[in-house]
Amino acid sequence: MNKPAMNTPSQPSSSLFGKLLDFARRHIILVLTAKFVAGLVIGFGLGVYYLPILIADAPAEQSLVLAEAESADRQAMFVRDRKDSDGLHWGEGTLFLSENRVTLDGEVSPGPDYRIYLTPRFVETEKEFLAIKANSVEIARVKGFKNFSYEIPAGIDNSAYQGVLIWCERFGQYITSGPLKVSS
Repeated sequence: MNKPAMNTPSQPSSSLFGKLLDFARRHIILVLTAKFVAGLVIGFGLGVYYLPILIADAPAEQSLVLAEAESADRQAMFVRDRKDSDGLHWGEGTLFLSENRVTLDGEVSPGPDYRIYLTPRFVETEKEFLAIKANSVEIARVKGFKNFSYEIPAGIDNSAYQGVLIWCERFGQYITSGPLKVSS
């Protein structure tokens, strides 16, 4: 009496499940590699976003911000709806500028390697800033994203500039800007 042949591991099955199993065996390395690469990309993206937040300086005390605001010669308003601002790159609040300090009463979106520049004229796009970057002067590196105050290097005449801009140096990204006006 002849018994029907049974599927053994060495014999591929002709059923749909067997075909899918064979396909999975052949492509498991490809699938695992794709998952690994996707995890790296997502992890890197989250790290770029969250690392600056985790290592940011604490916000300046409100009393310091108010004292700097009273002694400021000039100020600029940051608003979220500048031409090149978006959901990930923005700033809002008032930036105060004195002879030796730059102080923000507000916040900027978190990110790496932000710099504050004085610009010869007010600009609100990346393209406009890149055209005048050589004539602009860096006055501070941003280490916190809310209510900050930094010392300005000596010898900078801030009255010679008409705008202020925050720029992400690492990614060449416009964050925010404002026209400088005499403080009232």
